[in-house]
Amino acid sequence: MNAATHPRFLYFPALLVICALASGCVSRDMTDLENRVSEVLARKGGKIEPLPPIKPYERYLYQAGELNLRDPFQSFAAASKDVEQVDTITDAKQQEYANEILTHNREELENHELDALRMVGVMEDTDDLWGIVRDPDGVVHRVQVGNYVGRNFGKIINIQEDRIDIREITRDAQGRYEEREASLALAEQ
Repeated sequence: MNAATHPRFLYFPALLVICALASGCVSRDMTDLENRVSEVLARKGGKIEPLPPIKPYERYLYQAGELNLRDPFQSFAAASKDVEQVDTITDAKQQEYANEILTHNREELENHELDALRMVGVMEDTDDLWGIVRDPDGVVHRVQVGNYVGRNFGKIINIQEDRIDIREITRDAQGRYEEREASLALAEQ
C-alpha cells in the first residue's frame, strides 16, 4: 500500500470539499431574501371574514331540590343537610324568598358588598329614573328598580334623587329567610 492510497490521505480532499460547501452557506448576501420579502409585502391583502356573532348567555338552573337529587357541587354530608333545610321551608313567604334567590339572574353589582358601592347620581328619562352607582373598581353602572346589588340578594325597590332603597334577603340564626331594608345614599363628592 503506498502513501497516496492510504485512507488518511483520502480524508483531506473530503474535508476540503465539505469546507467549500459550508462556506457557501455562510454567505452574507441577502438580496434574494430581501427581494422575496418585498414581493410578499407588495401583494394586495385579502378580505378578512367578520367574526361570528356571539350567542347570548342563557342561564340554566339546575333544580335538584324539586326532584330530590343531590347537588353535584357539594359533598354528601352537606347535601343531606341542605335537603333537611329545604324540607323546613314550609311557610309561603319562605318559599317565595327561596324561589327568588334560586331563579333570579345574578348581576354584576352582586359581586360587591353593599357598603363598597357608592351612589353618584341619577339620570331621568321621560318615564324612568335611573340610579348611577360606582363599584370599588371605579366602574360606573346604571341601575333601575328591580336590579340586584350587594351580596345579600339586595333588590332595588325605589330610586330617589338622594338615595336608592334596597330590600335584602338574609338568613337568621335558625336558617329562615328574612327581609332587611338598606339604602345607598348619594355620595358627596
